[in-house]
Parts: sequence; C-alpha cells; structure tokens
Amino acid sequence: MVHVWCRTMSATLLTTNTKLKKNIKLGWQSWGIHLSPSSKSGFNVCKDASPGCIAACLDTSGMGGFSNVQQARINKTRFFFQDKQGFLSQLKREIGNKIKTAKRKGIKVSFRLNLTSDLPWEKIRIDGKSLLDHFPEVQFMDYTKSPERMTQYLQGKMPANYHLTFSRSEEKANQKLSESFLRSGGNVAVVFRDRLPSTWKGCKVVDGDETDLRFLDGKGVVVGLVTKGKAKADSTGFVVDPA
Repeated sequence: MVHVWCRTMSATLLTTNTKLKKNIKLGWQSWGIHLSPSSKSGFNVCKDASPGCIAACLDTSGMGGFSNVQQARINKTRFFFQDKQGFLSQLKREIGNKIKTAKRKGIKVSFRLNLTSDLPWEKIRIDGKSLLDHFPEVQFMDYTKSPERMTQYLQGKMPANYHLTFSRSEEKANQKLSESFLRSGGNVAVVFRDRLPSTWKGCKVVDGDETDLRFLDGKGVVVGLVTKGKAKADSTGFVVDPA
C-alpha cells in the first residue's frame, strides 16, 4: 500500500523557512522539519506545550497558512508515528544529502528537527543510534519546553552536537524553571511584545530573530523574540511586556 505521505505535494521531509534562511549571512545553510504541532494531526508532538504556546504557535504563519501546507505537515506527522523507521530512513538520507551539498559549496550546515514540534530526537533511534549520533560532525539545535530534556542538556547528557534552548511559557512552574535554567548557564527563549528589552531577570537579551543559530548565543542569555502573528493578541501571559 502506498503511504499517504507519498501522495502529498512534496515528498521531502526537510525544509527551510524565512528564519532559517537568515543563517546564510553567517555562512550556515540550515534545514528543519515542520510537523503538525501539538495534537492537530491526532498525534501529540508537543507534550509540554502550554495553552498560551498553542494559541500563539507560528504554525499558520507565512506559507503555513495555506491548506496544502497544513495537510503536508499533518501527513508528515502521521508518517512519523505510523511508519517511524521509514520516516527515519528517509530523513537520514536527506540529512546526508544536505551535508554533501553544503560541503561542495564550502559552507556549514545545521539542522533544527523541531521547527513546530518538541520531539526527543536524542532518544529516537535508527540502526541503533539517534540521528544526532549518526552525524556527530554536524550541528543540531532545537527549542524545548521539556524540563527533563533541558535538565539533561545542562548536565551534559545530550549528544555534544545538540544545542537546546528552553522556551518560556505563561505557567508559573515554567517561569520558575526558566529562571533556574538561566542561573545554571542555560539559555531561555522569551517572547516580548513589540520590542526587546536589553535585559530580563538580570540576564542579557540577544535578538533571536536575527538568525536561528542559537548555538552561537553564548551561555546564560535570554533569546528575545518579538511578537508575531497570533502572539500579538496574547492575554495569557505567554507574551512578556518589556520593562
């Protein structure tokens, strides 16, 4: 039986977007995967998402607003859960091909596998290893709302080529964790209304909209993101009003 994914408009898993394209100015070509966020596909890929995060999600911004793009993301997500090894085999090939192309061009390459998801890629195995371990010479990065994953990252229990930034949300427990992670040298992404402050909770704020190369941010910094799309109407506390 032909998998539903094969009948979609595009048969590739990796994609790019406006944010990832900004990385090229610093000599990096970056690729990622847009899955269907939260549980829109019938499968939950964002188990720690807060109500504010779900409401403000950028899944429908830009090209994501088109119905065919939404359906493609749903199909990719179902492909992952219904034929995980088939999905991973294809993704492994695509990553390898992107690396070869980047080498021919003489540029560096990075991957963000959770563009609109929060899957634990460090635990997902193909041929006995995670994709991060299959390509140890390549930089991977993601945002996460998972306290467990961020704690493991700060404890040095993630692959050395995987960088994580914790994502702040409106929930009190998350806010306490955000401050704790900052004190431990981790980085925390915060969405600010209209403009970025110079500091937040005593920590330097860097412009997270300039590029998506979070592994170049240094340690213990706030990754500031200015409100976009649905986030502009947020009233949950997910968006922070700069002082």
